Amino acid sequence: MKKTILSLAIVAFATLGVSAQVNFGVKGGLNISTLRGNDVQGSKSLVGGYGGFLANIPLSTMFSLQPEVLYSLEGAREEGVGNPKTLLNYINIPVMLKYSDPSGFYGELGPQIGILTSAKFQEDGESDVDIKKLLKSSNFSLGFGAGWNFSPKVGVGLRYNLGLSSIGEDSGNDVKTGNFAIGIHYMFGGGSAAQ
Repeated sequence: MKKTILSLAIVAFATLGVSAQVNFGVKGGLNISTLRGNDVQGSKSLVGGYGGFLANIPLSTMFSLQPEVLYSLEGAREEGVGNPKTLLNYINIPVMLKYSDPSGFYGELGPQIGILTSAKFQEDGESDVDIKKLLKSSNFSLGFGAGWNFSPKVGVGLRYNLGLSSIGEDSGNDVKTGNFAIGIHYMFGGGSAAQ
């Protein structure tokens, strides 16, 4: 699956020089994430953030392919003294198939690979504990969402990324991610209905 997602991203970016209608943009917003699975107990939502770059490649009047590269702070809070939390920093690369209605509404669906850059367990008043070695270096998820384009340049969106594989390095661990992302995007260039 990792090779499939990377192949999609390479094909998407390779077509950038071929299509004159490709638009680039930036996006960012808030994450509300948690950890789930059989080996997770008492997990509560953690508020983080995300931001990065995107390219929108029209495939037709109403459909487009949208590869993105995003920094994302995810994880979860836990019950207990000291406000314990797990902080996961990912570079996420989603490749979304996007449907855009002329009214401004859009829907999207696509795979995402996340590359873990750091992972820490944190409690108030204590030093962070590095837990990266306990986790896999990549995370696979399926993203689906919807939003509204106020203009060809500016829009808002809500996306949920459902973790498909356990992020625990131990094959016996069942710990998966779940992340709601809400934010805004701004497109450079001429814009198109497929944004």
